[in-house]
Amino acid sequence: MRKALIVWGGWQGHYPREMADLFSRMLTQEGFDVYVSDTLDAFLDPQLAEYNLIVPVWTMGKISGEQCRAACSAVIAGTGIAGCHGGMCDAFRDNTDWQFMTGGQWVAHPGNDGTRHTIYITDPAHPIMAGVKDFEVSTEMYYMHVDPAVKVLAVCHFPVADGPHVPNGHVTMPVVWTKYFGAGRVFYCSLGHKPEVIEMEPVRTIMRRGFVWAART
Repeated sequence: MRKALIVWGGWQGHYPREMADLFSRMLTQEGFDVYVSDTLDAFLDPQLAEYNLIVPVWTMGKISGEQCRAACSAVIAGTGIAGCHGGMCDAFRDNTDWQFMTGGQWVAHPGNDGTRHTIYITDPAHPIMAGVKDFEVSTEMYYMHVDPAVKVLAVCHFPVADGPHVPNGHVTMPVVWTKYFGAGRVFYCSLGHKPEVIEMEPVRTIMRRGFVWAART
């Protein structure tokens, strides 16, 4: 049976415990044996590289060099990593190794929560996106600094809300992406400010498929 490790904590405004519970149920339904931890020391488990998938749910906070090296080493060796929103790509803001692995870092969300915008599917042939059509959401719209190596599956368009970014004109921003880090697969979706955003379709389908795609087979 495939094994998944969910590690949750950090800033409480992203409901890390609730998100961890939601992801645990999703993964269990996909046939994973799920382990859940509320400490980053879970990354120091000597058996970490035996997990098929790591799911971080940890906005901001601090990670030690030893903890980050262990997580990165497991992914390089083939363990997948997948997550969403600030729980994966606004984690450990001062750790560039984590950002190098995950593929991006949040920098702003003009308009804050409740900003209505459209998610455009850019790779409908990818198995994560098969059958998924463009859709609207009303939530935080993440402006990110993104690794140019990522494979973009969906985007949004800035500007929608006012802000200092507006004079730059139209910007296409990745929302869903995949990449590789060593032998490991990486999946990320910038949606997920609250659990109910993940629960809505087609976001739930995208996350579920992203977990399965990233997990080592």
